[in-house]
Amino acid sequence: QVQLVESGGGLVQAGGSLRLSCAASGSIFSINVMDWYRQAPGKQRELVAGITSSGSTNYADSVKDRFTISRDNAKNTMYLQMNSLKPEDTAVYYCNAEGLTQLLRTFDSWGQGTQVTVSS
Repeated sequence: QVQLVESGGGLVQAGGSLRLSCAASGSIFSINVMDWYRQAPGKQRELVAGITSSGSTNYADSVKDRFTISRDNAKNTMYLQMNSLKPEDTAVYYCNAEGLTQLLRTFDSWGQGTQVTVSS
């Protein structure tokens, strides 16, 4: 089993910054893809950003010029640097990881989420 724990959420004023972290632990052989999702009240969950083991990234258009995703493969940790935050960024942010366990079985794990609230 692979566990993911998010941290770094909180309350910030519009225009401010936060950095989210996602730490993976367990019987991990490799993590191929890590993603950040978010879900606002009453809305569908949406993909915010993703990063592969080789460092390729993709972003939702709404965050492309403001957020930066990165990962430290040695630590099995992913980060989301969020700058120029807007009230519409308010949501619960979830970490997702896909890869192989040390038993060479595929996994697709989710964290519990961390709340990000941006005040106007």
